[in-house]
Amino acid sequence: MRRPRSAVFGLVALALTSVLTGCGPGGGTTLRVIQSLTSPERTALLRDMITAFEAANPDVDVRLISPPLQSADQKIAQVLSAKNDVDLVEVRDYTVKQFVNNDSLLDLSPYVAGWPGWQELTPLARQKAASVGGKPYLVPYGFFQNTLFARTDRLAEKGIAPPTSWPELIDAAVQLTEPGKNRFGYSFRGGAGTFHYAVSIISAYVGPKVDPAQGFWRKDGGTIFAAPEAATAMEAFLKLFKTGSPPGSLGWSYPEMVQGFTSGVTSLLIQDPEVIKTTERATGLPKGSWTTLPIPKGPSGLALQPTGYAGWGVTSFSRNRDAAVQLLEFLSSAEQGLRWAKEHSLIPVHTAAATDPQFTTGAFKAYLDMANDPAQVVVERPIQYPGWGRWQKQADIDVQSLLVGEKSVAEVLGSWDEFWAAQKKAGGA
Repeated sequence: MRRPRSAVFGLVALALTSVLTGCGPGGGTTLRVIQSLTSPERTALLRDMITAFEAANPDVDVRLISPPLQSADQKIAQVLSAKNDVDLVEVRDYTVKQFVNNDSLLDLSPYVAGWPGWQELTPLARQKAASVGGKPYLVPYGFFQNTLFARTDRLAEKGIAPPTSWPELIDAAVQLTEPGKNRFGYSFRGGAGTFHYAVSIISAYVGPKVDPAQGFWRKDGGTIFAAPEAATAMEAFLKLFKTGSPPGSLGWSYPEMVQGFTSGVTSLLIQDPEVIKTTERATGLPKGSWTTLPIPKGPSGLALQPTGYAGWGVTSFSRNRDAAVQLLEFLSSAEQGLRWAKEHSLIPVHTAAATDPQFTTGAFKAYLDMANDPAQVVVERPIQYPGWGRWQKQADIDVQSLLVGEKSVAEVLGSWDEFWAAQKKAGGA
C-alpha cells in the first residue's frame, strides 16, 4: 500500500513545489497537504488517515508536507502567497483571516451545503468555520483550551494542595523546585508563543474588569495592559520563571515544555488537551502520578482564556479542487474526526462525542469542570485586527527581553497598551 510522502521543506524546497504538476505517478490526481501543528505522533496519525483515504480512492496520491513547528505558519503563508502547488492546508484561528484576506482559501459554502457531515458538527464548530465574513473557509477538527497538568505524587510529597489560583501555582512551583535533583516546579514557555501565557496571567489578574467579547480591553474601554493589575501579574510571571522554572526554559516552546513535564523534569504544566495523550504514553511517568486541573484563577477568583481551534481548508488556487474537497470531507467526517480527537486529545467538534466516555471522564473531566464553572470565562482574542500577526511576533520578543532583563515590566506593558489602543482607534477589525 502506498504511503503518503512527508517532507520538511526549507524555503528553496517550498519554492520548487510551484513547478510540480497535479498528476500522480500513475496518471491520477496528486494532492498536496501542508500541516501547521507538526509533531511526530500527530504526523504519524495524519499519515495513517491519509493512507485510508488513498485506499478508498486509488486514483489519488497524497503528498504530506510537514514544516518544522516553530516556522510552519510562516512557511505556509509564503506558500500561499506564492500560490504554490498546495491543495489542502491546515488553518488556525490565528491565520484564517490573513489567508482569507490574501484570497488564498476557497469559500466552502457550495460544498458544505450538500455535505451530510456538516450537520454532524456542533453548532460552535459550524460557527467557527464561518468566523470570517460568515462564510466557511475551513472545517474545524478540534478545539484547544488550556488546563493545568500536575504531578499529584510530588504535590503530595511536599504536602501541597493542588493549585487553583496563579498565586498558589507560583508558590507550589517554588516549593517543587530542587535544582540539585534536576527537578523544577513549572514548565515555563519562554520561546515562541510565550506571549499567550503572559496574556493569560494578565487576564486572570485584571479579572472582572475584562470585556470577554474583546479580551484585550477592559469594560471601561482601556486595554488590559494599562490596568494596575497587569503590572502585578507580570511581576508574578517573572517570579514564576526565575524561582520556579528551569533556566533553560527561556528558549522553550511547545515541544520542550511538554517534554519537560513528561520526562519528569517539571511538575506543573499549562497546555491544551492534545498533551493528555502524549502524557498517557510517556514512559517516564509512574501510572496514576498526574492529573489535569482547571486553569488557575486570578486573585479575584476568575480565570479567563480563549477557545482556540484549527481545521482544514482548500486553497483557492488548487488545481484539483473537487478531490481536495473530497479529502477534506473524509478527514472531517465523524468517524475520522472522532478518531483524530481521541488519538490527538482534542476537544471534539462532532455531536457524537457527547456520549463518548473518553470525553466525559478521566483527564478530560477538567474541561467539563471548567465548562460548568461560571468563574471560568471564555474571552475573545483580537485575531481579526490587522495588527494581530505583527503584534504576536513583537510580543514574543518583548517577553524575551523582559525575562533577560533588557526591558522592564512598565516598558513592555506600555508598548502593548499603546499598540492596541491605536488598533482600536484605527477601526479595529
